[in-house]
Parts: sequence; C-alpha cells; structure tokens
Amino acid sequence: MGVFSRLADLLKSNVNDLIDRAEDPEKMVKQIIVDMQKELNDNTQKYGKAKASERLAEKKYQEAVKISANWEAKAKAALSRGDQELAKKALERKVKADEDVASYKEMFDSISDQTEAIGNQVEVLKQKLDEAKSRQAMLIARSQMADTKKQLAQAQGGFDASSAMEKFNRMEEKVQRKEAEADAFTEIAGNGGEESELQESFQQIETDAKVDAELARLLAEMDGVPEQASDLQGAADVEEEIEVSDNE
Repeated sequence: MGVFSRLADLLKSNVNDLIDRAEDPEKMVKQIIVDMQKELNDNTQKYGKAKASERLAEKKYQEAVKISANWEAKAKAALSRGDQELAKKALERKVKADEDVASYKEMFDSISDQTEAIGNQVEVLKQKLDEAKSRQAMLIARSQMADTKKQLAQAQGGFDASSAMEKFNRMEEKVQRKEAEADAFTEIAGNGGEESELQESFQQIETDAKVDAELARLLAEMDGVPEQASDLQGAADVEEEIEVSDNE
C-alpha cells in the first residue's frame, strides 16, 4: 500500500502543487493513472488467488465435517448392535476428524479474513482510480490553461510598447512627408499653367507695344504725303499682305 498512499497524496494536491513537483504535470497525471491501474491489476490478481485459497480451505473444512459426521454415524450403528469396541474405534476416527475440522475451520476463517481485506483494498483502489480518471481531464485542462497564461504573460513582458509606438510614430511622420511632397508637386503642376498664361499675356503686351510703336512711326512718316488716294492704296496693300500671311 506504500505506492498507493504516495499516489493518493499526489491526487489530493491541486494543479499548482503538481506544477511544482513535476516539469510536465500532464505526463505526471497520466503516469499516476498508469501506476494506479497496475496496482489495481496486481491486487485484483492477489484477490483472485485469495478467493481460490478460501474456496479450497472451505472445501477441506466441509470434507472434514462430513468425515466426522460419518464416523459418528458408524459409531451409533455399532452401538445399536451392542458392539462398543467397534463404536470406540469409530469414535477414535471421529475425534481425529474433529481435529481436522477445527484445523480447517481455523484456516478457512483466517483465509476468509485475508480475502475480505484484499477485496476491500481492491474496491478502494477501484474508487480511487475512478476518481483519478474523472479528475485527470480537469487537471490537464487547468495545467494547459496555466501554461497559456504564463506564455501570454511572458510575451507581454517581453513586448516593448514604447519602442513599438516610437516606430509607429516614425512611420506616420514618413507618410506625412510623402503626402506633403505629393501636395507640393500637385500645386507646382497646377501653377505651371497659370505661369505660362501670365508669360503669354506679358508677351502679348510687349508685342502690342511694338506694333503701336511701328504704327506711330509710319503715321509720322506718312504725315507729309499729300495725296489721299495714295494712302488708301497703301492701306489696301497692307491689309492684303496681312490676309495672305494669315492664310499661309
């Protein structure tokens, strides 16, 4: 019962004690079940042998009782015929049979007590094994849950939140710079058309100024021409040349 007592003590402990005692509580619990099953099988075999010895002792006892009764019956038969000497011989055998009866009775009682004790032990082992099996799943589940919580705690402890947020902020700043660059290029591209139109406007002003200057020069030069027809013919020639130039 030494092994059984040790296993029973382990079963009474909670899962935290199991974790302290063994590196792998799941394997420990499974091994406990295996050990208890083996001990139950061994004690069951012992119980079977004890029952066989008990039946044999009972058989010897019953046979001795029958032999004693038989010699007593023979002694009575001898006395009924008046043969006391024969009756005494029969009674001598009965006395010997009675001694056997007493001896077998003592042996039978002793074996019966031992058999009963082994039977009770087997029943206790069965109950403990059933209890262990019913608690096995619970203990393993609690052990796995404890492992999971420990792993999560370790993972959280090793995670540098400040460093992660610093990296995140740097990435956000990088994205913001990219967005600003994109907006700047868009603005530049949009202002390019306006700049071109502005330059064309100033060029047109310069061109108009030159044209006006040339017109003033021509008018000044032509101020002394007396003939009106000559002026009209010249204007017509200029207009015609302008139209031909535009068509080309």
